[in-house]
Amino acid sequence: MEFKTALFYAFAAIMILAATRVITARNPVHAALFLVLSFFSAAGIWMLLEAEFLAIVLVLVYVGAVMVLFLFVVMMLDIDTGRLRENFWSYLPVASFVGVIIVLEMAAVLWRSFLSFDTQAVAAGNIGGTKELGMLIFTKYVYGFEIAAAILLVAIVAAVALTLRKRKDTKHFDPADAVRVKRNDRLKIVKIAPVTTRGQMPAASAETKETP
Repeated sequence: MEFKTALFYAFAAIMILAATRVITARNPVHAALFLVLSFFSAAGIWMLLEAEFLAIVLVLVYVGAVMVLFLFVVMMLDIDTGRLRENFWSYLPVASFVGVIIVLEMAAVLWRSFLSFDTQAVAAGNIGGTKELGMLIFTKYVYGFEIAAAILLVAIVAAVALTLRKRKDTKHFDPADAVRVKRNDRLKIVKIAPVTTRGQMPAASAETKETP
C-alpha cells in the first residue's frame, strides 16, 4: 500500500469517527469540536487530491469562521441538553428512513463509477484551481449558484428577523432622529454668577474670635 493511500484511509476513518461523534455526543460544545475535526480531515483528503484551494477554503471559511461562530453561539445560549433529548428515540424510525434514502441515492450515483473503475483518471492539475472553479460556476452551474445565493440571502434575512424581538426592558432610539438632532437639543449653556471667597472668612470663625 502506498503512503498516499494509507493517508487517505487514515483521514477517511478519522472523518467518519468524528462525524459519528457529532451525532452521538451529549455535549453540544463537544459535538461542534468533533465537527471541526471532521472538516480538518476532509481538508486533508482535498490536499491528497491536489485540490489545495478547496482545502484552504474549507479550513478558513468553515473552521475559521462558521464553526467558531457556532461554537460561541452554543456556549453563550447555555442550551438545556436534557430537555432537547426528551423523546429522542421516538424520532429514530424517521431518521433511519431518511438515512437509508440518502445512502441509496449516494450508492446510485457512485455505483456506476465503481463499475467503471478502470477508466482513465482526470488530470489532477485541473481540479481545485480557482480559474477552473470560476469557469464552471459562472458558465455551467451559474443557475444553481444563483439559486444557492438567493436561498442563503433568504436564510440571513430570516435569521435577522427572528432575532429582532421587541423588549420593554431595553432602550432604543430612531437613527433618523439622531441624525436630525441640533446643537440646542444636546447642549444648554447656563450663566452662573462668579463667587469669590478669597480674603473672606466664614461667619462662624469670626464670631469665635470675638468671644473672650
